[in-house]
Amino acid sequence: MIYQIREIEEKDNKEVETLIRTCLIEFGADREGTAWVDPDLGRFSQIYNSDGNKYWVATDENNRIVGGVGIGNLDGVDGVCELQKMYCLPEARGIGLSHKLMEIALDYAKRYYKKCYLETLENMVAAQKFYRKYGFKRTYEPLVRTEHFACDVRFVKEL
Repeated sequence: MIYQIREIEEKDNKEVETLIRTCLIEFGADREGTAWVDPDLGRFSQIYNSDGNKYWVATDENNRIVGGVGIGNLDGVDGVCELQKMYCLPEARGIGLSHKLMEIALDYAKRYYKKCYLETLENMVAAQKFYRKYGFKRTYEPLVRTEHFACDVRFVKEL
């Protein structure tokens, strides 16, 4: 299978929302305090369109979106971005696609920020292992209060 990675376009908004909701259901995160209730979930092409804010999608050879990742400014903390909404469908896991998405996101983040923060869930064990491979260190205090209060694991990486 051949995959392409590109910046999000307006036509992708609904499909990215479906991708994220599908993954959230898989991990029991279809609830308050997670991306499930994010009011911007279906408008990523508008949200991620300024310097320091980008979202990329990974498509399969049928142009179906199978993964995505975003970098966004972390409001209230200077010089820090947040790795946002990084998800891949099960069929796109374990093949190196997540690594490509992460590399693109971190390379972009380095141009604008000094640190990268992320929030996840305790039961997303494989994701935590993946973040550690990229030098993210677990922190036990949030850098800022986000609307994702159900996310009980946080990481920070020096860029």
